[in-house]
Amino acid sequence: MAARAVLCLAGAALSLYALHVERARARDPSYRAACDLGPAVSCTRVFASRWGRGLGLAEPLLGADSAANAPNGAIGGLFYLLQGLLGAVPGRGAAAVLLGTSVASVVASVWLAGVLAFSLRDFCLVCVTTYLLNGLLLALNWRRWRRLRHLKTA
Repeated sequence: MAARAVLCLAGAALSLYALHVERARARDPSYRAACDLGPAVSCTRVFASRWGRGLGLAEPLLGADSAANAPNGAIGGLFYLLQGLLGAVPGRGAAAVLLGTSVASVVASVWLAGVLAFSLRDFCLVCVTTYLLNGLLLALNWRRWRRLRHLKTA
């Protein structure tokens, strides 16, 4: 439980920071975030890109005004909140939702890592850290799922 809390708090903090950077950049185009270490290491450039909202997929598919075209930081914040709250709920139903949303977050992380490397040609410290957190949450949720499945069959 403590590991989940640490991972979710870290993820929520990074998600809030991403939202802050995106909004600060929208107000001031010359804004440079603390995570901007050089031309090829810039989270500001990543968050301000078309890939920084709705995983870069919502706008072309659903339109700019779609609720799904939310900033990735907002989507991440909701994900970490769900993981943190639902992690305290016992039972297989909660475990299934935790595992399913974790799988989705890792798929999104792999997608965005590919975009980061091959389309944007950038390295975003905040992004890569959230990808790592998502992988660790998947491992925790997989372990929980297996433990509950084993208890049922035993």
